[in-house]
Amino acid sequence: MNEALIQNDAVIFGILVLMLGAVFYTSDSKFWFWKKFYSWIPSVLVCYFLPSLLYSFGIIDPSKSNLYFMASRYLLPTSLVLLTISVDVKELLKLGPKAIIMFFTGTVGIIIGGPIGLLLISYVAPEVINAPPTEEIWRGMSTIAGSWIGGSANQTAMKEVFEVGGQLFSKMVAVDVIMGNLWLALLMLGIGKEKKINKLLNADNHAIENLKNRIEGFQKRSLKPASLSDILKILAIGFGCMGLSHFLSDLIAPYLSINFPELQNYSLTSGFFWIVVLAATLGLLLSFTRARSLEQVGASKFGSVMVYVLIATIGMNMNILSVFQNPGLFLLGFIWISFHAILLILVAKIIRAPYFFIAVGSQANVGGAASAPIVASYFSPSLAPVGVLLAVLGYVVGTYGAYICGLLLQVVSP
Repeated sequence: MNEALIQNDAVIFGILVLMLGAVFYTSDSKFWFWKKFYSWIPSVLVCYFLPSLLYSFGIIDPSKSNLYFMASRYLLPTSLVLLTISVDVKELLKLGPKAIIMFFTGTVGIIIGGPIGLLLISYVAPEVINAPPTEEIWRGMSTIAGSWIGGSANQTAMKEVFEVGGQLFSKMVAVDVIMGNLWLALLMLGIGKEKKINKLLNADNHAIENLKNRIEGFQKRSLKPASLSDILKILAIGFGCMGLSHFLSDLIAPYLSINFPELQNYSLTSGFFWIVVLAATLGLLLSFTRARSLEQVGASKFGSVMVYVLIATIGMNMNILSVFQNPGLFLLGFIWISFHAILLILVAKIIRAPYFFIAVGSQANVGGAASAPIVASYFSPSLAPVGVLLAVLGYVVGTYGAYICGLLLQVVSP
């Protein structure tokens, strides 16, 4: 790849925020074109795709940028604190078992979808799977399963377990990132059509709507203009809890890694895992204190701003044009994620689960802790903890699920 046109992170960050500003300016416009445009495509999807053009056309090189690291390690935990600070835990518990059912449905869809995709490709395009022993496609697919059920730690574990060659691994990372991001974009597109989808599913959405209405009612009744003191309190609590999460993570993760190395299989030795879990936990604990009153001056709005910055940095890591470099592998990824989606829709129809559980249950698998809370919070800031809890579950079952998927892939591989 040629050297990127812009390499200064400060400049890139400025461009990303300008893009976000442009999206929200046009989405609020009364001009007929923009009203029609955003009636079909939600603003969050545009915030995601616009930055991808920077990478796709060689303007930036995200591999040499620290912006995603900054957003995921600093802004994500801070936003989780601010988004959960006003959550109603009792109402959250009333969401019932559907979230867990849809999560495991997504997991099963990935475990079975991979082997089905491999079988289909072996008939449709057998040249795609012809490779030397260490470069066999089924081996590489096991790493995608690790990523799509658990996360990067599970992905690395599968690389070692199934002895995946370096060249094949790099190709599979591309399929993982692009297909995972395209699927995230499609889920975001569906959020804009949530009511229509729920109607088609005959979904029972009362518990989610009740929770959203309670939070929105609380915000409307108590909302007041924020003073400088209020803003500093919000930032102090948000970034303070983020710092505390990092501090505790730096103690917990190394301790577990040294004394309980077997926990690496469950991602419990990952520092990022503990940062996300601790931030969400601190936010939930604060919801029982006077800090909850900060929602009166817009604490969740500050959290939402940080989420949109994170969305932009995720988008800038997607090179849309790379799909055309390995079309066979991306076709395989498409079949795989399609089976995952179909199974989710079928089960949702049977148990009358709303679209929220499809989107968050899927992203807790495919996207993990970095994107599941984002998707959940787009439905309502009060629902962000659901995304975190399911993502944690993904870390726990990721190694098991990916290993089973790897064995099935080996069995069906020609």
